[in-house]
Amino acid sequence: MSEPALLRVARGEWGPLLRTVRCALSAKRLRAIPMTLTAVCLTLAFQVVQNQSWGYRTVQNIGSVQADEHLWLALLRTPLSLFVPALDLPVWGALAQVLIVFGIAEICVGRWQLPAVAYLATLAGTMYARIGIWIGPDSPLGLSDADAYVVDTGPSAAVVGLAVFVCWRYRAWLTCAAVVVAMVVEVVFIKNNLAGKEHVAAVLAVLAVCAVREAVGRPAGAAAGRRVSGSERLR
Repeated sequence: MSEPALLRVARGEWGPLLRTVRCALSAKRLRAIPMTLTAVCLTLAFQVVQNQSWGYRTVQNIGSVQADEHLWLALLRTPLSLFVPALDLPVWGALAQVLIVFGIAEICVGRWQLPAVAYLATLAGTMYARIGIWIGPDSPLGLSDADAYVVDTGPSAAVVGLAVFVCWRYRAWLTCAAVVVAMVVEVVFIKNNLAGKEHVAAVLAVLAVCAVREAVGRPAGAAAGRRVSGSERLR
């Protein structure tokens, strides 16, 4: 009896990726994702500190990004802004995103590409905020002047960027398309604000990197995933 078509699609879409993750976690357990665990602890630490009367200003000074600030200051704060949870959202959501998506990315694309892609996606969102305000609210691509004063922190842009990059590496095209469509739907129908548009900017930046690497003939992650176990990838 042949397996259902949906199961075949799922195996083709996620099989190589899940095998890589399973092999790495079986061989090294939590030692397979040290950068991810560090990111989770850092995010939790920032959450605790910024909710203290004595710590809020310190966290803002080192990890808060706003489009009305000088560019050099925003660029200096952008790396840490990734780990500062948004005050108006539950911290468990940020922690879950970091643990799951960062963990998969650390195993599947390596410890050097994880921070590079995460930073690229976050930086794309940060830079878009300035461009969007310059364009103005009259354009669908623009932002209102009030968005210049919105505190822009959190891992969400990095999360969607990493999700797209991992999907590209492992040829999970349906999942990649689902992530892209979800970000567009978010902006058009759900959250037409700075955060939603930054997610689209992060996705576009990572897709551009994927397109360039595809053009120069980088090896497909799915094929690599079939040849290389998770433990070997982490050496």
